Amino acid sequence: MENNTPNKIKNPETPVPKTPQMNDRDFLNDALTTEKYISSSYSTALKEASHGSLYRTIASISQETEDCHRNLYNLMFKNGWYALEKETPQTIQQSDTTSRK
Repeated sequence: MENNTPNKIKNPETPVPKTPQMNDRDFLNDALTTEKYISSSYSTALKEASHGSLYRTIASISQETEDCHRNLYNLMFKNGWYALEKETPQTIQQSDTTSRK
């Protein structure tokens, strides 16, 4: 795993063509963005479902969407197309302390 900057966690980037046409990275980024939106929408629908059967159906579809979201994220991270912010031990400790309150 390669760190491009001290505050980023990122794998080496898989090269893609720099053309006006969409490339693999663009398609995956578009799909990930769509999955984030859909996941959020299903979350709202689950909270507001008024019928048990409808709730279970939405919950099942929502889980499939979450799994797809995770798979897209993993693929983008593996190819170096998604970077994470590196947290300091102090930030992690502070977050841990805050969540226990």
